[in-house]
Amino acid sequence: QVQLAESGGDSVQAGGSLRLSCEASGYMYSRYCMGWFRQAPGKGREEVAAIDADGTIRYADHVEGRFTISKDNTKKAHYIQMNSLKSEDNDVYYCARGLGGYCDKVINVWGRGTKVTAYS
Repeated sequence: QVQLAESGGDSVQAGGSLRLSCEASGYMYSRYCMGWFRQAPGKGREEVAAIDADGTIRYADHVEGRFTISKDNTKKAHYIQMNSLKSEDNDVYYCARGLGGYCDKVINVWGRGTKVTAYS
């Protein structure tokens, strides 16, 4: 069974940092695009960062320079380091897997989400 499990969400003071982790199981991890999405109440999920199977990375404009996505194929895990957190970053963050190795924002496996809050 294909599963994704996030961890690391928390409440931190604005300007602080968090590291989210996503552990995968049930498939050939290294062959797939992996990403992080966010969702605010009443809104759709939007991509925050993604990493292709070949390691190509892209970020949403509002996190470029503050967030860093990475993955470890041997651990079947990917991560997002979130620095200089702002209240605008407050959301539930979801770990995601794409349909194939290239990240084209088409997702077919989601984690359950982990909440990130930056407070003033």
